[in-house]
Amino acid sequence: MKAIEVENLSYIYPDGTKGLDDINFSVEKGETFSIIGPNGAGKTTLLLAICGIIPAKGTVKIFGEQLTKRNIKELRRNLGFVFQDPDDQLFMPTVYEDIAFGPINLGLSEEEVPQVVKDALLNVGLVDFEKRVSHHLSFGEKKRISLATVLAMRTKILLLDEPTSNLDPRTRREFIKLLQDIKCTKVIVGHDLAMIKELSHRSLLLNEGRKIAEGISSELLKDEKLLKTNGL
Repeated sequence: MKAIEVENLSYIYPDGTKGLDDINFSVEKGETFSIIGPNGAGKTTLLLAICGIIPAKGTVKIFGEQLTKRNIKELRRNLGFVFQDPDDQLFMPTVYEDIAFGPINLGLSEEEVPQVVKDALLNVGLVDFEKRVSHHLSFGEKKRISLATVLAMRTKILLLDEPTSNLDPRTRREFIKLLQDIKCTKVIVGHDLAMIKELSHRSLLLNEGRKIAEGISSELLKDEKLLKTNGL
């Protein structure tokens, strides 16, 4: 079963620049899929279009159902977006409140929420962090808490924008292992090609909003000429 299907997706920025140009691809349920390309290639724009956050032209299907204005709130419950910069995601005074925000807005009961928060922290290896102040944490801890806020929503598809950016080597290694252990559909945008090769089965290469290539990650990343030509 396909978790995501993108057909003829295009987007033009307000200044007239073409952000996405007739993009087509699909992601299987349970697959880890990556989107690579140089700065300005349209990678993050593509993630935002999949979520319906920007008004792209074309078709996006989530588990076979087309994303429309009518069903966007319901289908978005399947999608969890983890921002590149955790400070864009964390905005509450404490870790508990940051993680609980989503479940509370989904209508979970006061009895359910504490356990959901506890489970999310366990999944990211930060047990007993509930009372910590989010913005006093290290960058790597903030990354984990950002991931926990999405896991607490029980989303079926994770969309991760540059998940290893600005992490030191040990923290990067630990975060990659954490992502490997999370069993759900994942779409990862990144410049860290070693991470992409390790985590993803298939990759899509974008440049200037256009689809350049798609294939098995290990094979695509062997093509040195292709990568150099496209700023990687």
